[in-house]
Amino acid sequence: MLDSQTPAALIAAMAMRGRAASRLLARAPDADKARALVMAADAIRAAAGDIIAANAADVARGEANGLSGAMLDRLRLDQARIGAMADGIAAVAALADPVGQVIDMATRPNGLALSRVRVPIGVIGIIYESRPNVTADAAALCVRSGNAVILRGGSEAVESNRAIHAAMVAGIAAAGLPAHAVQLVSTTDRAAVGAMLAAEGAIDLIIPRGGKSLVARVQAEARVPVLAHLDGINHVFVHASADAAMARDVVVNAKMRRTGVCGAMETLLIDRAYPDPAALIIALKEAGCAVRGDVGEDAIGALVEPASEADWDTEYLDAICSVALVDGLDGALAHIARHASGHTDAIVAADAAVAERFLAEVDSAIVLWNASTQFADGGEFGLGAEIGIATGRLHARGPVALEGLTTYKWLGRGTGQVRP
Repeated sequence: MLDSQTPAALIAAMAMRGRAASRLLARAPDADKARALVMAADAIRAAAGDIIAANAADVARGEANGLSGAMLDRLRLDQARIGAMADGIAAVAALADPVGQVIDMATRPNGLALSRVRVPIGVIGIIYESRPNVTADAAALCVRSGNAVILRGGSEAVESNRAIHAAMVAGIAAAGLPAHAVQLVSTTDRAAVGAMLAAEGAIDLIIPRGGKSLVARVQAEARVPVLAHLDGINHVFVHASADAAMARDVVVNAKMRRTGVCGAMETLLIDRAYPDPAALIIALKEAGCAVRGDVGEDAIGALVEPASEADWDTEYLDAICSVALVDGLDGALAHIARHASGHTDAIVAADAAVAERFLAEVDSAIVLWNASTQFADGGEFGLGAEIGIATGRLHARGPVALEGLTTYKWLGRGTGQVRP
């Protein structure tokens, strides 16, 4: 292999092209960026047949390689999902441009006028696994926020990613923006991931989207700042005051609407004082969910499979959940503090005081009252497509969309001030 073809050289060249494109994007008018995404959405719709054909090849290979049902669900595309992908791109085009937004401003006693304004981060690397929609979502969000992006998808979605990327670039270039604003790593060599993680100064931010092993590797090896979450170990707590019909609907939706998404409920907590805990478990089982819990609990023991200690710390991403009876709000808070991943947790309660305390004390990126955890999504929050759910405490938290892909700089306007 020639030196110019090594993963390190490939990433270095892509980062250089991305840096040049990012400078053009940073000063591109808002209308140009919006028009480019509208044209990219149109290109995705026009290429739906090619994308579906490419995806079929990926799905067939995944089935042959024994990918789990949850992974195949994430991978699979159809006309509806491609339409939703294009709609998501168009929705990002319609959002307000964060670049140049004034965060705050003040005039110092000496007359120096200071302001903080949002600016693009620069070159962003996205490393992801079996979700080909990330190719479109990431590209749209980065372009709209004035960033160039280097995409490195998983080998299981390689054909889908190539087809989506080709359509995105065609639309962006047709609008007059640089084609290198959105680049897809061509090689499936895992060394390319290492090269991206080592690209300090060339790539400004890495965002991993995938399973625990991928994110753990990124966080362990990266010399570039990382924005990530490891798990979506999400809880729904049904308080004694909860309306029974609402509790049933929220619990079943939170687990079973789509089991393979990071916002799915993994653990159900039921107040011991709740009148009918068995009804919630029966509803889950009737929806096709396997339920694990303490078989020694009289109220639920006959309905559940035995749970191990590991179950409380497991992101199933499947039609499986764990369930525990807890002693009121304090018991729920203690369980969540021990086992939650800081992603999304919800309470179902009619008692407003209890719910407000839950909202205040649960330290997760998203905390909900009387709503399904499946609302943990940038589109549902009105942010358009999202780049991911950040569970850390720095820079961005929760659904990361346009604002989360900017930083800021200080601008000072003086009249000749000098410092004594």
